[in-house]
Amino acid sequence: MGRMDIVLIAGLWLDGSVWDDVSSTLDTLGHRPIPVTLPASTSTTLDDQVAAVLAAVDSTAGRPMVVGHSAAATLAWVAADARADRVAKTVLIGGFPANDGETYASFFEIKDGAMPFPGWGPFEGADSADLDEQARRTIASHAIPVPEGVANGVVRLTDERRSDVPAVVICPEFSPAQARAWIDAGDVPELSRAKHLELVDLASGHWPMITKPAELAELLATQATR
Repeated sequence: MGRMDIVLIAGLWLDGSVWDDVSSTLDTLGHRPIPVTLPASTSTTLDDQVAAVLAAVDSTAGRPMVVGHSAAATLAWVAADARADRVAKTVLIGGFPANDGETYASFFEIKDGAMPFPGWGPFEGADSADLDEQARRTIASHAIPVPEGVANGVVRLTDERRSDVPAVVICPEFSPAQARAWIDAGDVPELSRAKHLELVDLASGHWPMITKPAELAELLATQATR
């Protein structure tokens, strides 16, 4: 395979700029990164964010690889569901797809119509161990509150062909063995049904696009050329 379009979707509270270092390396490696900045006004719904991802997929000339980080693993999966004939592969970084009918990301308290970044307390340990103080301050200060209509939005999956789309889970703060155990135990039903699934290790915390951008880009480029 030659140059591939790679749609990049960041997780909660992050915009497309978080992919800058990854994108520059991907470009050097011969691929076309397409970082997505999701809409995030107080009236934004999960459907609006899905539409932004699908617009990025539809903007490509060929069959792109769609990358979702953390909660946005679900957005990548929804893209494969909605564009099963277009998406070449999904890559899920540090996250797993929600099931049909589940809420997208109702993890923390909603305040004034949005879910603000909750601080570092919930992420102490393996998630944030490789973030220095500057990185923590930068993430926290640039964090975009997640609209209530997104956090509490209901995930809809309608096309069983999504299970045919090759999927890769990049495992940062957890190991491939742990991910396999969760999948085999039925904790991630969508991945239990995936017909072509690969688990890949990456020694980092939960935000490798910040702490290991070159390594992450190399992994993505490798997946793009398979």
